[in-house]
Amino acid sequence: MDSHRNGGVPDADGPLTITPSPAGVTVIDPVERRRCSLALAGDGASPHATPHPPTPEATAENSLSAKPESTDTSPSVEPASMGDFVFPVDTAVTASTTSISFDDGVPVIVRDADGETVTEARPTTTRSFDAGTYSVEFCAALKLYVRVDAGFDLAVEPGQTRLDFADETTVRIGARSRHEHPAGTITTTTDPADVMRAVSLLGSALKTTTPERSYPTLRGHPPLVELGDEFDAPDHLERPDTGVRVEVPADYESVFVVAPLAYYLGADVVPGDDPRLVAGDFTHSLDHRDGLAAGVEEALKQVFILDCATRTEGVYDVDLHERDELDAAVDLDFPALYDADAEARLAAYFAVPFETVAPHVPEWKQTTHVAPTPDSVELLPHVVNDLALVRPPQTRALGDADAKTDAVRDFMRSTGASTPGSATAVPRTVRPEHTPSIEQSWIGEGAPLGASKPTRDAFENALGRTPSDGDVDVAVVCNDDAMNAEGDVVNDAYELRGDVAMNVTVYERLHTDALRDLLASDVDFLHFIGHIDGEGFKCPDGLLDARTLDDDAVGVDAFLLNACRSYEQGMALLERGSIAGVVTVRDVVNRGATAIGQTLARLLNHGFPITAALDVAGEESFMSNRYVVVGDGGFSLAPTRGRTPAVYEVDEHADDTYTVGIDAYPTSDAGMGSMTVPYFDGNDQYFLNSGRVSEFTLDHGDLIEFLTLQDVPLRVDGDLTWSTEFALDAL
Repeated sequence: MDSHRNGGVPDADGPLTITPSPAGVTVIDPVERRRCSLALAGDGASPHATPHPPTPEATAENSLSAKPESTDTSPSVEPASMGDFVFPVDTAVTASTTSISFDDGVPVIVRDADGETVTEARPTTTRSFDAGTYSVEFCAALKLYVRVDAGFDLAVEPGQTRLDFADETTVRIGARSRHEHPAGTITTTTDPADVMRAVSLLGSALKTTTPERSYPTLRGHPPLVELGDEFDAPDHLERPDTGVRVEVPADYESVFVVAPLAYYLGADVVPGDDPRLVAGDFTHSLDHRDGLAAGVEEALKQVFILDCATRTEGVYDVDLHERDELDAAVDLDFPALYDADAEARLAAYFAVPFETVAPHVPEWKQTTHVAPTPDSVELLPHVVNDLALVRPPQTRALGDADAKTDAVRDFMRSTGASTPGSATAVPRTVRPEHTPSIEQSWIGEGAPLGASKPTRDAFENALGRTPSDGDVDVAVVCNDDAMNAEGDVVNDAYELRGDVAMNVTVYERLHTDALRDLLASDVDFLHFIGHIDGEGFKCPDGLLDARTLDDDAVGVDAFLLNACRSYEQGMALLERGSIAGVVTVRDVVNRGATAIGQTLARLLNHGFPITAALDVAGEESFMSNRYVVVGDGGFSLAPTRGRTPAVYEVDEHADDTYTVGIDAYPTSDAGMGSMTVPYFDGNDQYFLNSGRVSEFTLDHGDLIEFLTLQDVPLRVDGDLTWSTEFALDAL
């Protein structure tokens, strides 16, 4: 039966805080480096903050606010009970105010005292509410809730969201972090039967088995898995009572492939000669002409997209574009399916041919190529947490551009004594078979080209990330005077945003001791410019080999090692404390490396996850196949205004109109199933936030207005540029 569960919810005594600020209150999640501010007005509170320019795109369930402008006074706030809210919160306060304003135009959901939705408001919405008890949810970077026992006026504008009260009113403000920790660790032997038992418990993290599980915030991080001498699992890890099972042969490859489907459905994984999905009397074959992975991929995509349509009958009753499209394509009773049990719902879902729903499935965030070996078991929880598709590792032949060093003899970022073909470390490279997902990752031997290389160390480092004050610290190290130009341009790129507290420090010609100290410090991101060879980082006084550092000696969260053949040094940083990084597997040309470094810096600054940033930046350079993301490819340096980063492709037509296509990149806290609201005139729908969201036709004036909203990446005539730098008079 369907259920709502609490598994995986962060502890209430976590580090998230709500504190007074000059204009109101600021909510800080020091683990995720996220902050949101609410401006209050009234006795002891300052005037309203001036809003930032509106964002052209926001994510329902998620969106970002910036810190309000400072004034001389702070409101009086007191701790409040966390039990007064419709949804769980990690912390809460009370405050008296005549208004509440949020420095962005985010979607707002207003519910009554029983939790029933009264209205769902997007930008350009105004509405008045009579006296009563309401729960107001701000769909922001953190889950923000305001409980109000009074009438109020609501205005959601592209640049500000505001509640106004007739008189000074006491409100309760609650917040919940999006940060998830695994609820425990499962120990399994290498016996495939025990691995099946472990995979069956991954679904214990689901917070619901209703179609709302298609929201990433309601799935929860699966428990960790480690290898041991005997199977053991904590008693509190219980698979939800769904009555669903997945039958597959008891071998690593088959079990790994079905892991994301089993997690999503809360299914029991059991041995069976014929791969199939079973719920009561319903069965669905997972056999496919292209292999088990293809059958599981279609099944997961089908259940997921139909869950997304069905969930609109539940807690979040929103106008979802994909629901409208599916209404016209399939003959399904979505209201009845929302209340149906798993057997009836799955039977109805799979009565529809996959070819019918396939056009409406968003581009999948990630495919992970997983080697069928015992060590891969320990990475499965992190793979399914991203709802990644799993395939056995298959590779394509390397082309000349992959296998050979460029004939270009520009200045190379190898050490002076190192030339192509010298003793500089060159890892064995592989090129995973291409799949239609946005991202590829590789769990197996070798350094993947065109894919990221996740490691267990990196994910565990992310889970143990040290809390900070919410500011983002970036260190730019330039250890070669001839490369100072990159240091200058990336410094500017990291400092471009005014709505994120980003502290950038530039170091030049660091000696080994100083670089060692910097690597040990609590820096969010290290951008290294210089030379690296098989023996380490080149410094004025010698080489620093990261492989010689002590365990847990690295405090830097993430890095770009923009030097020749930096793969081995980057992997060593992950083993000693880092979370993610961009490294090179071959020599890189200085001019091209500078361009990639600058573009990466700007994309990271704008909230693109590190893998997505490299994907976008790589399209601009012939050297993109020399760069690889290692560690947690979902790492984000900064939040995104609108919560889902996107590249906007602009095409001009002869009739003076323009098509704007939105290519969205899901993030770790706005993953598969999140929604986005493009703020174009005439659009009143939500869209799923993965891949090509939609295309909109704008006239000249509307396009100019869009381009001046904020700085966003554009692709015009195939080239990447930025809205603040694009020549508007050229349109």
